[in-house]
Amino acid sequence: MYYVHEKKKKMKSITVKYKKEEAFGIINMGKLAALLFCSLALTTIFSCFILYSPNPLKKFTERDPDQSDHHDQKHNFIKPDQKEKENCDLFKGHWVGEVGGSSGYTSSSCSTIPKSKNCFRNGREDREFLNWRWKPEKCDLPRFNAKSFLKILGGKNLAFIGDSVARNHLDSLLCLLSQEEIPIDAYKDPEDRHRIWYFANHDFTLTILWSKFLVHGYERMINGSSSGIFDLHIDKVDDKWARHLPIIDYAIISNAHWFFRPIYLHKNANLIGCVYCNDPNVTKFDVIEAIGMSFRSAFEYISQCEKCNNNLVTLLRTFSPSHFEDGSWNTGGSCNKTSPYNDRDHVGSYEWELRSTQVKEIERVRRLLLLKGNYNKKQIGKKFGVLDVTRAMLMRADGHPGAYWGNKWMKGYNDCVHWCLPGPIDLWNDFLMAILTDGSDLIL
Repeated sequence: MYYVHEKKKKMKSITVKYKKEEAFGIINMGKLAALLFCSLALTTIFSCFILYSPNPLKKFTERDPDQSDHHDQKHNFIKPDQKEKENCDLFKGHWVGEVGGSSGYTSSSCSTIPKSKNCFRNGREDREFLNWRWKPEKCDLPRFNAKSFLKILGGKNLAFIGDSVARNHLDSLLCLLSQEEIPIDAYKDPEDRHRIWYFANHDFTLTILWSKFLVHGYERMINGSSSGIFDLHIDKVDDKWARHLPIIDYAIISNAHWFFRPIYLHKNANLIGCVYCNDPNVTKFDVIEAIGMSFRSAFEYISQCEKCNNNLVTLLRTFSPSHFEDGSWNTGGSCNKTSPYNDRDHVGSYEWELRSTQVKEIERVRRLLLLKGNYNKKQIGKKFGVLDVTRAMLMRADGHPGAYWGNKWMKGYNDCVHWCLPGPIDLWNDFLMAILTDGSDLIL
């Protein structure tokens, strides 16, 4: 540019030696053209480099998840800003269509799926029920990350305490984790009620502690045969899970479905009432009341357990609804939907009331700890939280095995209580992951 400017000045001021200056101009115009051509070529090459080469700033702005320890692992997820976090309720939302949904495995890639939950191998043909994902109203729910989960819980023992739906939840988690590491099947009792898997690479232990009622109970035998009538001592927890509590770091407690049958309730060795009974001189209790008593005893026992880990985290997994239509499990009830219910408000339903009773009991034990001065969620100590699946699962009548549970001895009966694997139940582990990684506000 300087040369061009100088050339223009000379052309205005110098009128002599025209031919010499003309020749000089031709020579320098040639140089200018060459210079412009080189500049254009360099600019083109540099532009291509910028557009198509890796971002040179990337290595300074991104962290390799493998380089962070388990304390920093939660930062691998997209973090909401503070305002979004304050307004975020992971458990309030709706189902949106998305191929693959929450499942990070298939019926073929997970070898530990129980036969009764492997719906596709039992003949189910529709797959639409897999293509839905839970979307909270005011935030996002990260997908389950097996590598991160195992890092966070390295050296820990996670136990599921409850009935066969608790086992269903564990089986979902086992499938998700096995995509990262195949566990050792470390222990199995004769009835497959107490079982342990060990992930050696991460020193992580996964346990199922099966309990029908959480409290001590037994079935009445009449003439040597099962009667379907149970006696529960609601002031005594079931030792089948309680004796293992001292070695547990995380406990996920759930229960409910076994309470829908004739039950006699005892406290301090005295009969105080019954559920589904016709005895005229016995106080009648609703199923929800009996469930509340059971959870109260369980949570109080955990809060007062002196031999337990002082850092023990207990999560209530709320009621998982069944979806029998046109009858109950033994009267021809079925569940044949192939897609979720449309969003609708289930608050006020019987299932929601049951769920709310469970939540009230965990809130109650927290208040008791606060009164004793032994609880501060920001400090070390036992913590209680809620893994609230009820709202989401009330919409998923399409996720049960139904007729596809492979039971040869009970043909004609449908399973509308448990969940297909893979299936909507995998969402529960998305929730669990969120609580463990960035769920400090969810710990009550």
